Amino acid sequence: MPLETPVHVANELASRGYNAEPEAVTLLASTPDPAGALDRTLETVPDDVIVLTADHVKEVVDTRSRSGGSPTRTDPKSSPDTSAHPPDGPPSRDPSVSTGTGDSEPSDGGGAAAVETGGSRSGTGDGSATGSAAGDGSATGSAAGDGSAAGGGRTPADPAQQSVAVEGDIQSTGTGEYSDFVAVFRDRYEKLSKQLRGRVNHRPTDAIESMPGNSEAAMVGMVSDIRSTASGHWLVELEDTNGTFPCLVMKDRDIADLVNELLLDEVIAVDGTLADDGGILFVDSLYFPEIPRTYEPSTADREVEAALISDVHVGSQEFEADAWHRFTDWLHTADADRVEYLLVAGDMVEGVGVYPNQDEELDIVDIYEQYERFSEYLKEVPGDMEIIMIPGNHDAVRLAEPQPAFDEELRDIMTAHDARISGNPSTVTVEGVDVLMYHGVSLDEVIAELPDEKASYDEPHKPMYQLLKKRHVAPQFGGQTRLAPEEEDYLVMESVPDIFHTGHVHKLGYGKYHNVLAINSGCWQAQTDFQKSVNIDPDVAFAPIVSLDTLDLRIHDFE
Repeated sequence: MPLETPVHVANELASRGYNAEPEAVTLLASTPDPAGALDRTLETVPDDVIVLTADHVKEVVDTRSRSGGSPTRTDPKSSPDTSAHPPDGPPSRDPSVSTGTGDSEPSDGGGAAAVETGGSRSGTGDGSATGSAAGDGSATGSAAGDGSAAGGGRTPADPAQQSVAVEGDIQSTGTGEYSDFVAVFRDRYEKLSKQLRGRVNHRPTDAIESMPGNSEAAMVGMVSDIRSTASGHWLVELEDTNGTFPCLVMKDRDIADLVNELLLDEVIAVDGTLADDGGILFVDSLYFPEIPRTYEPSTADREVEAALISDVHVGSQEFEADAWHRFTDWLHTADADRVEYLLVAGDMVEGVGVYPNQDEELDIVDIYEQYERFSEYLKEVPGDMEIIMIPGNHDAVRLAEPQPAFDEELRDIMTAHDARISGNPSTVTVEGVDVLMYHGVSLDEVIAELPDEKASYDEPHKPMYQLLKKRHVAPQFGGQTRLAPEEEDYLVMESVPDIFHTGHVHKLGYGKYHNVLAINSGCWQAQTDFQKSVNIDPDVAFAPIVSLDTLDLRIHDFE
């Protein structure tokens, strides 16, 4: 079988009855002829050997004859190590490792936010970060702060136990015709109305119009307009497939606060009483599609973990290469034994022409060279780890969402680790746990439209809660988020995810909303001049690690 990637090498070794150190797998995969190198290595090892080490490989393989003529990262004599560590600075080992538990947060997202969300290093002042998310939505703990990692090498994963299924790699069929827009909104309405019709005695707008005044009525509709009256009440116009109908929310009602959470084009349900003339509905209750409060997430059947990261931004002058090296070095330690999955939620590279004067902040000005360099960084990840990636707004795909996955040329560049590549958004089922991966551009819009206490950059998990409540990752059409009309609305959350993973805003935040673990994973790029101009203070080089068997969370700080 061809052995182009570390995963293929690990699988071939397992089929021959051998285990292997991750460094040995990486060395073999890096040779011009991995299959031949593997055969020669196995011919030379003693008969009683069942674990192949890097030293075994080095005895028969010239570790300096990798692609590009670069030495491998496991050779202590090599200098510089441009293959495993591209020339952005020397690798720094022994990352800080965070563990522990802490105070809880209400499961509905109330209470204090996780301490990292403001980018602070609260606690001892030694650079420590917080760690373990209990089942109640909290995520606290402390990092060692001394730069030491757990000793020993990583135990290779068993490929037979790993399980990944990906849904979301769409093939775009939209033409931009008026009929496409009608189709996508009709599909959105039908999908979300199913979540709401069991909660109200829904009537279509034309039926409500024919009802006598003072009748009780209820409807499910898409928000087409929100405005305040001269008296300070809220007039919300709802639209279904038959027409529109005005609904009045009185300012002194408890539900008036919910109007502040509404976005145009989202689907809600209301019930109440018609006016005397039947021309308006006085709203008594307002409902979102919501995550059921009784929702119980699925978990893995064994002790296994996933690292959730995003916004790597290779190609930027501010890409934190040293921090990345510390992260990947840690993945090779015993402390990361159970980390068998790496989920990257977009913006692998910095891109070109994404914002004004970006070329002045680029370290690599060619988009394809950016992906080539990213692929080199990806080689540092242990070969037995499964990697799943989706694009973001800096990646070389269309900006309009849903974003199809990378084209074949970019996929070919990023084949080094045999990563799975899907569209944005995608649902990734990892050992029975559903992870909704969405890059997160719509978070900008949610934060801009809603009050600070409902959504802010300092607490990015809160706008994520809003998207979960609305069961749609980008509800508002025609605003800051570019949305493409397709045959169906791929942005609806038809099923409830166990984990909701986003990026984009470069801030770390996490918590649980109705038992769904929401994680915005920060970034690997220091503050750029552009970010300074728009007052973005990024949270850099954090790696949230989720235990898939418990959905507990620990946060590692590699800055």
